[in-house]
Amino acid sequence: MYLCKQKNLYPMNNNKQHRTSLKDLATELGVSIATVSRALHSSPEIGKEMQRRVKELAKKLNYRPNPFAQGLRKDAPKVIGVVVPNLVTHYYAAVLDGIEDEARREGYSIISANSHEDFAVEAQAIDNFISMHVEGIIACLAQNTTDYTHFEGLASMGIPLVFFGRTCLTDRFSSVTANGDEAAQQATQHLIDTGSRRIAFIGGPNHLDMVRRRKHGYLEALRENHLTIDRDLVICDKIDFQTAMNQTEKLLKMPERPDAIVAFNDIIAFAAFNAIKLSGLRIPEDVALIGFTDDVHAAYVTPRMSAIADQSHLMGVTACQLLLRNIKGDTKVYKEIVPQQLIIRETSAKR
Repeated sequence: MYLCKQKNLYPMNNNKQHRTSLKDLATELGVSIATVSRALHSSPEIGKEMQRRVKELAKKLNYRPNPFAQGLRKDAPKVIGVVVPNLVTHYYAAVLDGIEDEARREGYSIISANSHEDFAVEAQAIDNFISMHVEGIIACLAQNTTDYTHFEGLASMGIPLVFFGRTCLTDRFSSVTANGDEAAQQATQHLIDTGSRRIAFIGGPNHLDMVRRRKHGYLEALRENHLTIDRDLVICDKIDFQTAMNQTEKLLKMPERPDAIVAFNDIIAFAAFNAIKLSGLRIPEDVALIGFTDDVHAAYVTPRMSAIADQSHLMGVTACQLLLRNIKGDTKVYKEIVPQQLIIRETSAKR
């Protein structure tokens, strides 16, 4: 219900991935592989007209040289590319750790790229992975990604792709997500059961499926308990510490401020925690707080933070398992769900 929909622009390649090789170019042109190779390197031994024909065909067929294959034809490394939005957070580091553990067991190496929550950086990372001739790619969308053409192109090249966390094109690529809607509903219900009534939700951009799922669960809990849904208490903005601090401060200055907050992720949870503390309000007596966070620091701040914790390492393992299935020829599109865990500590239950 919350997943991205996109018109199918590229046919799925049900065979093992095939990327244009020197041999393909040579066969098409009726010349030797050595001639093609020299032409691509603008060798003076090859005439200008042949160089032009070879380079035009290489561009047309999206030929990419394989840097790993040079001198390593018999022992080329098996490499998987992984792109994440923010590598310094515990969540993405833990997912990557799970991917690496599973990949290592199967004889694969990992190359990771940090998109820094930026679409252009993400698209460049995918292009780099293609040039590196990785065997497959695992990705989590940057928060400002709304154009998916860099992923769609992978299907036409037969390059396996699996999404985790924030997903799109799920009718064409396998994905691993958490049960964010159920977890958010459970967390909001916990806040209601422990005395909160004006509960705010601070999320990320609305176009992200992960944001929509978690917001939906929060709203369902309010509806089921016949609590008024105040749209001023539902904030979906940039995933950024200072932005979340500012938004929390605005909420706390409302004539009828919220008495609890559900935070979308680690960054927003700790930003809200900091803003409440700086305002001189007490947690949870004045404002209860629960966040989607599996950051290790949640258990060590004062008061200790209640959290909806991802099984992030398991998510990484699962994403890698799906990718390896695809690499080995399984073309089925899987949609796996890794359940989250509600951990009650001190920030959520009013005394």
